[in-house]
Amino acid sequence: MTITDINIPKNKKLILFDGVCNLCNDSVLKVIKYDKKNMFLFTALQSETGQAIINELGIDTASIDSIILYDPKEAYYIKSVAALKIMNQFSGAWKLMQIFSILPDGFNNFFYDYIARNRYKWFGKKESCMIPTPELKAKFLD
Repeated sequence: MTITDINIPKNKKLILFDGVCNLCNDSVLKVIKYDKKNMFLFTALQSETGQAIINELGIDTASIDSIILYDPKEAYYIKSVAALKIMNQFSGAWKLMQIFSILPDGFNNFFYDYIARNRYKWFGKKESCMIPTPELKAKFLD
C-alpha cells in the first residue's frame, strides 16, 4: 500500500495518532467534537494505513510516536506544530493556544516530548487500538 492507494478526500487532513494511548484516544474524541468544519480524518499509527504513510514519508517513529498531521495538499507536521495546526481550526478559546506559535518549535516540543514520554504512565495504555463506534466509523481510515 502507498499514499496514492489511500483515499483521502482533497478537502480533508489526516491525523495519525497512537492508537493504544489513552491520552491520544481522548484527544481524538476532542478533535471530533470540535471539528465543526468536518476537515479531519483519523488513523492509528499502528494501522496498515498509518504504517504506509509513515514509511512513504520516511518518518522515524522512534522519535515521532504520538501525532502526525498529514495534509495531502501541503505537507506533514509533527509534535507541537501538528497540535497547534489542529487547534487552529477550532473556534473560541482554542484560538488562544496559537500564542505558542510565536515560540520556537524546539521550545514547544520540549514540553510536548515531556508529556509524550510520560503519557502511558500518567494516562494508561490500551491492549489494542481504539475501535470507533458506528457513528464515528466514517471519520477513520483503516
